Amino acid sequence: MKIAVTFEEGQVFQHFGHTSQFKIYDVEEGKISASNVVDTNGQGHGTLAGFLTDHQVEVLICGGIGAGAQEALAENEIQLFGGVTGDADEAVKAYLDNQLDYNPDITCSHHDHEHQDGDHTCGSHGCGNHGQTN
Repeated sequence: MKIAVTFEEGQVFQHFGHTSQFKIYDVEEGKISASNVVDTNGQGHGTLAGFLTDHQVEVLICGGIGAGAQEALAENEIQLFGGVTGDADEAVKAYLDNQLDYNPDITCSHHDHEHQDGDHTCGSHGCGNHGQTN
């Protein structure tokens, strides 16, 4: 099995469509046997599900993710665990131990938000936690 995590500096990156890297874990007999950081080479929103399929990923762990990307993942039969924060390695270990804290109703709709200068950082406005009270 292969598990991908949106990745930045060891952490779960908080916006699926803007991730520049995934950390992909090979899992054998319920344990991590190898991992590799892979650049998306500028691919974004619409092509990332195909990118993951090309890498034979079966499970995705991420922060925020929009409805369109969720549909693309479902069409490619990739299981989604969104709304995850923190250390990427720890998230995968928690998933393998059936203890991953995730949000099954995750939505991230950046196009509905106002951002200064057309830019944003997902962590600054709680991407991964839309609809939840902090």
